[in-house]
Amino acid sequence: MCAGFTEEEECTANAASRFIHKLFSKSERRGIQSQSRQKIKTFGCIQLTPAFHFIVALSPETTARSYRGITWIIWTLCCKGPPPPRPEYDVVCIGLTGSGKTSLLSRLCSEATDNIVPTTGFSIKAVPLQNAILNVKELGGADSIKKYWSRYYQGSQGVVFVLDSASSEEDLEVARTELHSALQHPQLCTLPFLILANHQDKPAARSVQEIKKYFELEPLARGKSWILDGSTVDSMDTVKESFGQLIHLLEEKDHEIGRI
Repeated sequence: MCAGFTEEEECTANAASRFIHKLFSKSERRGIQSQSRQKIKTFGCIQLTPAFHFIVALSPETTARSYRGITWIIWTLCCKGPPPPRPEYDVVCIGLTGSGKTSLLSRLCSEATDNIVPTTGFSIKAVPLQNAILNVKELGGADSIKKYWSRYYQGSQGVVFVLDSASSEEDLEVARTELHSALQHPQLCTLPFLILANHQDKPAARSVQEIKKYFELEPLARGKSWILDGSTVDSMDTVKESFGQLIHLLEEKDHEIGRI
């Protein structure tokens, strides 16, 4: 055993050394390392090679504290386990038929959108995003299905409402009524809302400000957590940013519950 090392620390150092040597051997086999093989030098307990891309200056007289420090650095770089899993949130997605719910969710999941058909009943997608995974329950928007939406609200932690910003005045009024109903529903009224004014790429699309005014969101949603953004399937980076804002609201909601 090396001076200044406990048995556990020496095991960690030796494991880290073997890990580095393995990486070095692989890099040579792949032709990444152009230099000829050089003999591995031993510095104290930790073996290193000058041909490897790590430069560590240790001498046999290195103190115990230095040994512990370099062991911690190597363990941090090479031997850590996988990062912690991303949090998951259950979200319900609603909106009229033709608003584009399925297309947006499919694109977020990197699925093909060539043969999209209106959702009958409901579907569930696990949407992987940078900071979380959203388990999205998408409900069909046909008249025969809308009356059953509330049966699927239980257990939701957030709401995505998608509307067609280029729809007819009649359909826009129906969407307005459905959004107002969702914002005031006992199982949804305290949840974060992401409202997407979809199809912004169409010539007849209303702007986000026009939708905000028409839907009377300021007075109706005062005191609630909500986001209104424009969207289109041709600009998924923008859509991902909107979902990222929803995740931020979900995290804040989690923290509030934790403080109670």
